[in-house]
Amino acid sequence: MSNTSKCKVCVTGASGFVASWLVKRLLESGYHVLGTVRDPGNHKKVAHLWNLAGAKERLELVRADLLEEGSFDDAVMACEGVFHTASPIITKSDSKEEMLNSAVNGTLNVLRSCKKNPLLKRVVLTSSSSTVRLRDESEFPPNVSLDETSWSSVEFCESIQVWYGVAKILAEKSAWEFAKENNIDLVAVLPTFVVGPNLSPELGPTTKDVLGLFKGETEKFTMFGRMGYVHIDDVASCHILVYETAGARGRYICNSAVLDNNELVALLAKRYPSFPIPKSLPNIYGDQSYGYNTSKIRELGLEFKGVEEMFDASVESLKAHGHLLERTP
Repeated sequence: MSNTSKCKVCVTGASGFVASWLVKRLLESGYHVLGTVRDPGNHKKVAHLWNLAGAKERLELVRADLLEEGSFDDAVMACEGVFHTASPIITKSDSKEEMLNSAVNGTLNVLRSCKKNPLLKRVVLTSSSSTVRLRDESEFPPNVSLDETSWSSVEFCESIQVWYGVAKILAEKSAWEFAKENNIDLVAVLPTFVVGPNLSPELGPTTKDVLGLFKGETEKFTMFGRMGYVHIDDVASCHILVYETAGARGRYICNSAVLDNNELVALLAKRYPSFPIPKSLPNIYGDQSYGYNTSKIRELGLEFKGVEEMFDASVESLKAHGHLLERTP
């Protein structure tokens, strides 16, 4: 696949945090990109995509909705590759059943469209490290290094009511089952907590969490506990790498570093002394010592940016978009 000319590829949910960076890097690599969004005419939501280098020549935005069957048929049929990054919009009023059905059926709707395209070469699915790491701590040996063979426990996620984790697990497993039954070349990327600059002035959930931390709000990161972190640019590069590498197979964990929440805030408080970042956080989970084995993606040539670089880039972006006021020590 790496020796083919740059073709047309589809990116679902193209205006999202990760998807926008993927569109940016695909355009820079010479691809023609067909992005799906819920409303191509909503200038506020898509303006940042049209500002990307190469967008006027090689970007097309079309309407598609994850929960409308057949909605992706035309977009997918026009492309040789599909990057499925879109996630259904989950509101606080949604029930657990609605959330899970949206995640699974949204993924299957895209794959049903993929099945109809006989010229489709590969589908790259954006999954999550939550499909790998969520189990009772007592089930992990000390300092375990989790790899792509590990799966989170649906029962454990349900017991602590982490419905996002349940949704991601069920959606990815449904995708693998459908791909196997229908002979679709599927590869999955499993990012950890994604940090970095926003291309859009509107913030997604993870960037809002980072912004909150820099404003001294600690609830989210206290609940996160020990966590993997990765630069958004590395996530975009990982997607393209596994698409272009003919021998890429299965799942790929995309992670730069794993830190306890105390390690993270200590680092950030020292690096950004002008912001009200706490120097420590409550440890509500006890000792956690897991890490991630990223040798599979590193063997394909991906090198990860460090924690300082990803947070520096995020802070500069939040300032530029007016979300974070410059402070003097």
